[in-house]
Amino acid sequence: MNTITIKGRLTRDPELRTVQSDLKIATFSVAVDRKFSKEKKADFFDCKAFRRQAEVISTHFTKGKEILISGRMEQSKWTDKNGATRISWELVVEDFEFCGAKNTQNEVAPASAYAPSAGDGNPFTDEPPFDMNDEELDALPL
Repeated sequence: MNTITIKGRLTRDPELRTVQSDLKIATFSVAVDRKFSKEKKADFFDCKAFRRQAEVISTHFTKGKEILISGRMEQSKWTDKNGATRISWELVVEDFEFCGAKNTQNEVAPASAYAPSAGDGNPFTDEPPFDMNDEELDALPL
């Protein structure tokens, strides 16, 4: 089983890009404080979200904003220009929620409405994860 849940603050604004037939991908980093450390320390997680989740996260989250994420860890391996094997890990967002204090703008309710579908877990083939009609989507605050 590959499941992880973190709660922390974004270390930078999410970057939204579009690839392969209009697939949206948001990448961002989250700092998670270590509670039981005598010194103030944090762990940093590179994260990515797909489709509607990517759009919502890039619209409603900025550097310093608190977020609760659950998902899975994915490993990437490659060979750098010096011939060394490199490895990196990313948290692939499957669900997220707003947390912390609200700002002056209205925010949408829990993000479970944007959770991935119950398909095979492949963000490139799963259908959109929500049951909202176009009018409900247009009513979401931006």
